[in-house]
Amino acid sequence: MTDPLAFAAVDLGASSGRVMLGRAGPGVLELTEVHRFPNRPVRTGATLHWDILALYRGVLDGLRAAAAAAGGRLAGIGIDSWAVDYGLLDASGELLGNPVHYRDDRTKGVAEKVAAALPAGELYAATGLQYLPFNTVYQLVAARGTPQLAAARQVLMIPDLISYWLTGRAGTEITNASTTQLVDPRTRDWSPTVARRLGIDLSLFPPLRAPGDTAGTLRPEVLAETGLTGPVPVIVVGSHDTASAVVGVPADGEDFAYVATGTWSLAGVELPAPVLGEASRRANFTNELGVDGTVRYLRNIMGLWLLQECLRSWETQDRAQDLPALLDAAAAAVPLRSVVDASDPAFIAPGDMPRRIADACLRTGQPEPRTEAETVRCVLDSLALAHRQAVEDAVRLSGRPVSRVHIVGGGVRNTLLCRLTAQATGLPVVAGPAEAAAFGNLLVQARAAGAVTGGLGGLRALLRATQELRVHEPGGASGTTREAWDEAAARCRRAEGASARPR
Repeated sequence: MTDPLAFAAVDLGASSGRVMLGRAGPGVLELTEVHRFPNRPVRTGATLHWDILALYRGVLDGLRAAAAAAGGRLAGIGIDSWAVDYGLLDASGELLGNPVHYRDDRTKGVAEKVAAALPAGELYAATGLQYLPFNTVYQLVAARGTPQLAAARQVLMIPDLISYWLTGRAGTEITNASTTQLVDPRTRDWSPTVARRLGIDLSLFPPLRAPGDTAGTLRPEVLAETGLTGPVPVIVVGSHDTASAVVGVPADGEDFAYVATGTWSLAGVELPAPVLGEASRRANFTNELGVDGTVRYLRNIMGLWLLQECLRSWETQDRAQDLPALLDAAAAAVPLRSVVDASDPAFIAPGDMPRRIADACLRTGQPEPRTEAETVRCVLDSLALAHRQAVEDAVRLSGRPVSRVHIVGGGVRNTLLCRLTAQATGLPVVAGPAEAAAFGNLLVQARAAGAVTGGLGGLRALLRATQELRVHEPGGASGTTREAWDEAAARCRRAEGASARPR
């Protein structure tokens, strides 16, 4: 039997980054967090930026910790992060400035400019991507005419930028490239027609590469700084963290839906081909490319960002909450008293989220939450309804039957959200693993290195055999009957009509 190999999975999230040390081999799949570091955006003037150099420092510190734990030897390093954002390099390969945060407001009004050059229906038919105001294409159009973009010679998505600094070799990983709204999901290649009509220079993007490719090996100075013994390959994984998270869904068969939870909830199904019709566009579904030729057919939902911002707002008002106690109180609160459209654009920007939620309730004739617990219950009921609607729409639009829902990511730890999602969908919810993105990252690396074999089914079988999962059955408590959820779903649809979402 082959001995397990050691790998480092770098997983950069919107609020924190971590480096995980993984071991993988026949019958073996283990992950240990060796370093975690904050991801704090920085506002300079009117612009919200990512502190990319602090993130890179966190990656180097994490690789040093992984080296110490693994005796200096790693069989590979993989990097995944959030999507859509990018860094610009000049002619000498130097970073031109800190990447702009997707929550920055520079893209306000840009969608109308894009639609004037390329109507929304044509853009969707060409790229299959859900409208989100911060998609890369809108960011690039917003940056048109700026000195930075004029000086740029390369555009690197965030994980590709980290990989470039580690190896000195540039490339564009395909699953993350698909979130730019510049890729044709049928050909899995750039769409020159879209780029031409929007005035975007595709030559700025380095060549596409796929999960399992080798991005390069660590530069000598990186080896020296981290204490690793070379050569150490950086292995291309599904660098969009959701692509890695879907690899990390421990599903058996194809009749499953997934909800990758965290700052965002990404809910949908895995398909062999995109769904590009007008009904799909109007339902605001996206066709993001996945590992092994798959398509992640899903809807982006605001996710636990709503809860995170509520907690932050209360803390700034000297009303800091104990989260476990608050969730217990929310579980005891009246169910489905008020629900909101979890994808209302009013919730995107940082700010006083409890007030925004209360205002959304009042706009739709519902009682505003009176306590912190009622606010949290409103958030979680609304997210469960959004999960339900996304799963039902994915089934209807794709024709893929679903018998269960897998929840992975940080939301796995929120038992109330998992239970409410089971009640709302009427389907069993399998919760776990919480570190799905890191597991998916590790599995793709391990397969590329020969430590494990098989397709996605085989990789997921290894997950099921080695990880602890919890099943939440859909039976509801008093007040959360199927009829109660149906009535709340109707209220939620009315809330959608009152929101500022584009149609």
